[in-house]
Amino acid sequence: MPYCGAPPMPGSLWLRWNIDPVVIVALVLLAGIHLARLGGRQRTLAMTGWAVTALALLSPLCALSVSLFAARVGQHMILILIAAPLIAAGLPPPRDSRPLWPAVAAFTVFLWLWHMPAPYDATLHSDAVYWAMHISLFASALALWRALLPLGRRPMALVAAGTVASMQMALLGAVLTFAGRPLFAWHYTTTQAWGFTPLADQQLGGVLMWVPGAVLFLWLALRTAAHAAREQGAARA
Repeated sequence: MPYCGAPPMPGSLWLRWNIDPVVIVALVLLAGIHLARLGGRQRTLAMTGWAVTALALLSPLCALSVSLFAARVGQHMILILIAAPLIAAGLPPPRDSRPLWPAVAAFTVFLWLWHMPAPYDATLHSDAVYWAMHISLFASALALWRALLPLGRRPMALVAAGTVASMQMALLGAVLTFAGRPLFAWHYTTTQAWGFTPLADQQLGGVLMWVPGAVLFLWLALRTAAHAAREQGAARA
């Protein structure tokens, strides 16, 4: 039985909240320790990030991800593209830019690993593997955003790193979208109740990874480049 339970039916989805006390207590403790050290805008951003994290892990999206690959991808995108940058905005920036490329590499490895057929299938058969997936993906996303968000230091490196992160996510999304057959055996029998074929479900998941990931990371790269241009203009002035 997967961590999030049996595949839900459409009529009962909104009853399928995850009320695992261990997860709830862990989230409250982590958020409390983090928020206690912050104030002002940082506190607001981080609080929002932790609330989004809780929603992604505890809402019926957890159960829906058992039925639909697209729901699992949507859960991951919420965590790594919305929650992680909000929380990272409340973390102290790294002392130098050395963690930047290792963070890009770790994020890339875990993103591809957990969206390959065998590791993905393992997360549905083992609670330990399921949480290894979430923790590694979320931690690597936090490390990446913590390295990407501070502006003003080595802006070209930030632009390059943001572009690489965007391109590898878009590439994985494109691979999933244009695959000629469904790759995830677990979903061969779980998608029909939701009006999807296994291939259509996989293609939707690919698009959810491809478009938002590319847009957000490219926005970050353009923002960093614009900041560098303003700094150079101010220096010349």
